[in-house]
Amino acid sequence: MSTHNLQHYINGLWVTPHSTQTLAVVNPASEETYAHIAIGNAADVDDAVRAASNAFTQFSQSHRNDRVELLENLIAVYTRRSDEMALAITQEMGAPMTLSKQAQAKAGLRHLTQTLKVLRDYNFDERVNNTLITREPIGVCAFITPWNWPMNQVTCKVGPALAAGCTMILKPSELAPMSSLLFAEFIHEAGVPAGVFNLVNGDGQGVGQALASHPDVDMVSFTGSTRAGILVAKAAAETVKRVHQELGGKSPNIILEDANFEHAVTAGAQHCFNNSGQSCNAPTRMLVPADRHDEAVALATAVAAQTRVGDPMDAATTIGPVISDLQYQRIQAMIQAGIEEGATLAAGGLGKPEGLTQGYYVQPTVFSNVNNHMRIAREEIFGPVLSIIPYQTEEEAIAIANDSVYGLAATVHSNDPARALAVARRLRSGMVHLNGAPADIAGAFGGYKQSGNGREWGRFGLEDMLEMKSVFGTTP
Repeated sequence: MSTHNLQHYINGLWVTPHSTQTLAVVNPASEETYAHIAIGNAADVDDAVRAASNAFTQFSQSHRNDRVELLENLIAVYTRRSDEMALAITQEMGAPMTLSKQAQAKAGLRHLTQTLKVLRDYNFDERVNNTLITREPIGVCAFITPWNWPMNQVTCKVGPALAAGCTMILKPSELAPMSSLLFAEFIHEAGVPAGVFNLVNGDGQGVGQALASHPDVDMVSFTGSTRAGILVAKAAAETVKRVHQELGGKSPNIILEDANFEHAVTAGAQHCFNNSGQSCNAPTRMLVPADRHDEAVALATAVAAQTRVGDPMDAATTIGPVISDLQYQRIQAMIQAGIEEGATLAAGGLGKPEGLTQGYYVQPTVFSNVNNHMRIAREEIFGPVLSIIPYQTEEEAIAIANDSVYGLAATVHSNDPARALAVARRLRSGMVHLNGAPADIAGAFGGYKQSGNGREWGRFGLEDMLEMKSVFGTTP
């Protein structure tokens, strides 16, 4: 765990905040406070933005090779200290240690490694007739990141910003800040120049809004709920800065009648429950042929029964707690809404799993006979709750899938690759997984509609950190 939890990282130094206000960091598995962090304010934000602005003049002109070396150094430090990162993530947000090591912490390394690969080969200049089209760093960036996949979201913003030559201020979630404090130590140890990366801890009202509205911030990249994303966009509008948002989702999983049914249902339910359901792209709406509805329910119920909920430090644990009591209560309210609206509770339900009296643990829950007008089918629950929706025809399945304010991710299962692709092309979604294919970290991550705008990961994440300049009248 970082020893700098009561400080901010500004201009290459661990500094004392302007305010003495602190916030308890709670381990969701024990419900006990294990650390406190400093809560920043507008004065801390001003200091961090000033440091980033001053550093931008030189860092924006740095040679590609220098930025390659920085990323190589950062990857080396991260690799050596990855076990520390995994433990920090488990303590702060409750992911099982197996998940923290294999996915949560590793995601950070994967993003940094992919960014390095992109940077080495990326062409910042291209020529159109006698015009030079050059891509330059956008400027000072504000990054506001969530608690559910903390290093995944931090590194897929910070990595491309470093590669582009941008400078930045990170405000991690106040619910899971310890991994980002540790990451700041990695940054420092890797030799990132003073002012290029800055970290200010705090809440959305005190730090997030100050960053989004700051006149010297050129871009704000936010990952979190759609509600909070709207507030960030409004705060940013006055200064006409670029706003990048990765927001909520209610992802459909269309299982066509010719799919490998047992595999599709089982894998879909497992994915829904993974990370305690706390993933914006989780396939929470499972669409199945009406005449195979009961078969799907039996398969999904079996997955719920096999999902072991418990101590994140236990290697046998499948899923840990959800992040907070507030989130636990919201999930309980949504389960109650599903019951009241007439869905059939096939597995799980209200209350904690048997034997778990302490910790924000939620039962893996399966609802059957769901229709797409119910709250559990329309609202993002962010817990291990699966809704099974029957459909009559492929056309109806596509219509149900698209009937959402969200459009982040989707899945299509069919034994006919051409048919699966044809359905995928009709879905209003930024990402579609065919037959449960994993996400490609070189692909573009982001969504349609109220799931946000802009793209992250790989080349696409780098390009969102760049401005385009046309220089007319140049010669080859």
